[in-house]
Amino acid sequence: MTASHANTPPQAAPAIAKAPRRKVFDLDTALNTFAAWVLALLWILPLAFAIWTAIHPSAYEANFELFAPLTFENFEKAWAAAPFARYFLNTFMLVTLILAGQFLLCTLAAFAFARFTFPGRSVLFTLVLLQLLVMPDILIVENYKTMRLLDLVDTIPAIALPYIASGFGIFLLRQTFLTVPRELDEAARIEGASVLGILWRVYIPLAKPTYLAYGLVSVSHHWNNFLWPLIVTNSEETRPVTVGLSVFSAIDSGIEWSVINAATLMTTAPLLIAFLLFQRQFVQSFMRAGIK
Repeated sequence: MTASHANTPPQAAPAIAKAPRRKVFDLDTALNTFAAWVLALLWILPLAFAIWTAIHPSAYEANFELFAPLTFENFEKAWAAAPFARYFLNTFMLVTLILAGQFLLCTLAAFAFARFTFPGRSVLFTLVLLQLLVMPDILIVENYKTMRLLDLVDTIPAIALPYIASGFGIFLLRQTFLTVPRELDEAARIEGASVLGILWRVYIPLAKPTYLAYGLVSVSHHWNNFLWPLIVTNSEETRPVTVGLSVFSAIDSGIEWSVINAATLMTTAPLLIAFLLFQRQFVQSFMRAGIK
């Protein structure tokens, strides 16, 4: 081989033109997207109608003009027509009482099912899961009899007591506690921590995402609960917002839809704001809840 050939750089291989990939039409994805949009529209249309009627005069309830005048008079009328301040206070005390009781009982029960071995553990946990199959409405008569025997009818504790023990909460926290490594228990015991100390310092901090997710579900459910509070309460001093709103809208005095929708928005606004603020944390909490 001559020097001239040795110094000749190798010829670059001709570039192979890549053909553009054709997007394959996925029927399942298209149907899922279409169904999602339909469900989103079905959900948003009643809310949009309520917002429209609440912030416009009654003359524009069914007259959707783009430049219709705005007003907040409907909210003032609704707030003055019923004791909504009392209803909100009752609801806040109710959901706080229920959530505190659920956190306490569900945490202790879940920790026992997750970390202790005792006779009948599997049977008892099966009974807890069976609670998920029982609709609360089936027990209304028996719950009312119990509240009558305890002389708690027409009180906020009467609304809260049937929901203090939650099978869903016990199951959710148990599954989370099972994911905690045993080595952390042993390290805490070496440092002299008691059983409750291990629960407080190890398990509860690691389960904060689960507590957040369950707390949002519990507050949302009991804020919107209607049938049991309607049966067990008789006065304005104990009615939550759902019952107060139903009594307010059932008054036979020709109340305008704009005022009723304004009251509806007032009662649902806290949940909507909480969902918008904690939407990402809510989804991530369930993803990290450790359900296996």
